[in-house]
Amino acid sequence: MTSNSNSINVTVQRLNASEPEFETQLLYLRQQLSPSGNVVSPRGRELTERVFGEPLLPSQVVQRICRDVQTEGLAAVLRYSQALDGAALSDNPRLSVDLLEVAHSQAPTEFLSCIRRIRDNIHNFQSSILHRDITYEPKPGIRLDQRYVPLRRIGVCVPGGAAAYPSTVLMTVVPALAAGVEQIAVVAPPTQFGAFNAHVLATCFELGVREVYPIGGAQAVASLAYGIETLPAVDKIVGPGNLFVALAKKQVYGEVDIDSIAGPSEVVVIADESTDPAYIASDMLAQAEHSPGASLLVTWHEALLDDVQMQLQQQLSHLSRGALTIESLNSFGAFIVARDASHACEITDAIAPEHLHITCREPRRLCEKIRNAGATFLGPFSPVALGDYAAGPSHVLPTGGTARWAAGLSANSFLRSGSVIEYSRERLQDIAPEIRILADCEGLTAHRHSVDIRLS
Repeated sequence: MTSNSNSINVTVQRLNASEPEFETQLLYLRQQLSPSGNVVSPRGRELTERVFGEPLLPSQVVQRICRDVQTEGLAAVLRYSQALDGAALSDNPRLSVDLLEVAHSQAPTEFLSCIRRIRDNIHNFQSSILHRDITYEPKPGIRLDQRYVPLRRIGVCVPGGAAAYPSTVLMTVVPALAAGVEQIAVVAPPTQFGAFNAHVLATCFELGVREVYPIGGAQAVASLAYGIETLPAVDKIVGPGNLFVALAKKQVYGEVDIDSIAGPSEVVVIADESTDPAYIASDMLAQAEHSPGASLLVTWHEALLDDVQMQLQQQLSHLSRGALTIESLNSFGAFIVARDASHACEITDAIAPEHLHITCREPRRLCEKIRNAGATFLGPFSPVALGDYAAGPSHVLPTGGTARWAAGLSANSFLRSGSVIEYSRERLQDIAPEIRILADCEGLTAHRHSVDIRLS
């Protein structure tokens, strides 16, 4: 299936980073893609009014769903699945293991071989970066340990609205397995692309996942966080989703841990006159087809822009999601002209993109100048799709500028760290004066007494 791109033009906005209004323009672009909870489509607005009887914001919808699931359990989940997804679930919505096994047995050999190769890539990388227990003994009689213990049970959200994502199963489940998590529950919308997708189910079975629930949206997140009949609560929720999933994860944080509050996907491509315009266009299109997805080109070689614009138009004719991709590029795409390479790095650091592709001369040198990016891809033969599907690091990454302080999902995300402290009597006596001074300073006499009683 291809789109007729000749009838629809791509008009990517051009921004000059040296102009005074640039920061305002960039801020507006980022705000449009943030999970603020204030934007809803006409269809979503109509559905909200029909289900709730009033025009609620997405954030208000999520608050109500989470509250109802917490208080009513499975009854609320069944009600919202019917009202919002048109799915009539049974009183035990968990899919049978037989259904997963059938999907696996009927999957093409080529597909399963692909899944196994990617699984090995991910598992090998994630195992190599795992935190290890550390023991520190500065002198006899003092032993300090830092321990890393895998979480007992986690929940994985797999999208399934407009496309199927077995890649998300791989990029979330395999890091958890590498960390040693024993119980993994997968939730996905009750659609042909979600919990009823043969590729998704076959991937789950291949990875050893036996808990799959056809529940989507905020009700899925709330079910994982609070627990419902047939679905015990988890310790952490990970995985991407739409605005309602992101807001629901924000709502339940504190009851459970979460990976992030993710917004739409985004890429910044840094290019110069040595970069093939066709490669740049393909990177921008690959991100835009998420729809919405932000595709930003940063360059100090302004002559490149017309060639990239032409390549965008030409390549669109071969895409199955061409119309959505065009809409995304026109709304959230931008060509940004920097003064030079150093200025391009400054701009990129300020954006803090989810994906950064440096495809110009000396990409590693520029990479060293950039602090903020979720995942960085270097050189002409490292497209973002490499990280999305196969390389090894997880494709669950910080969005919306949160790469300034947040990290992508990894095996270490599923480890809980704790310290172990052991002193002998002699070493306690050595440090007792410091404890007494601070305890007296803070007026906590029981703290001081707990030391003195052992040394008297």
